[in-house]
Formats: sequence, C-alpha cells, structure tokens
Amino acid sequence: MYRFPSDEWIKAMMQELNQSQSYKDAAKNWEGDFYFIIEPGGTLSETVVLYMDLWHGECRDAFMVGTSDGLNPAYELRGPVNVWKKVMTKQLDPMQAMMTGQLKLTGNMAMVMKNVRAAKELVESCTRIPTEFPV
Repeated sequence: MYRFPSDEWIKAMMQELNQSQSYKDAAKNWEGDFYFIIEPGGTLSETVVLYMDLWHGECRDAFMVGTSDGLNPAYELRGPVNVWKKVMTKQLDPMQAMMTGQLKLTGNMAMVMKNVRAAKELVESCTRIPTEFPV
C-alpha cells in the first residue's frame, strides 16, 4: 500500500504510467508537466504538491515538491483530498469533478480538450495503485 499523497505514491504512479500501453497511445501528443495540489482534509493537515513531467506518453519524472522547488509547470490540478479519493476510487468522474468545480484545472485548456483520452488513462492508472488515503 502506498500512502496518498506522498513521494512514494507519485513514484508508483510514474511506474504505472510508464508500463501502461493504453496511456502511451492516448498521450502520444501530450506535452506538459503538472502540479497535483492536494488540499487538507481528514488526517491530512497541510497542502501537498506532487509533480509529474509528462511528455508524449511517458512520465519522465515524478516527486513530492518542497516549498521552494523553482518549477513552473504548464498545468495545475487542485482539490481537497476527499475529492481526489472519490476520483481515484471511481466514485466520481474526473471530468465531472472539474466541471462542477470540485477539482480546479489551470493551463492550456485547448490542449486538455484535445487529449481527454490521455487524462482518462492517467486517472485510470491511479486506480491501479494500492492506495491508503488520509480520510
């Protein structure tokens, strides 16, 4: 089991993505790195930021971010930990979460709309990681 959110979890996610042929196919045109910002809830008392460098169907790097990382990712996906849990356990569709404002995405929305399948495959990969949530 991997504790979410953590450096170990995001590294397991990187490994899962890089082993997924369906993600490679869906994200072959994707260019852009991400901050996944997990806001407090349950036993999670502080905001946690996870970083992924996603490039043409590959995750080139992934780690938990410190306070002064100096990165400026192309995208940010932000929301409370209980919403992340619902998405990652298939209780809430990620697109519905964004459309209803439960998760907030910033970045080039045209690129996102052209690559909806890649986003869905990314979330599907999350569901395959044995995860322990703080809520």
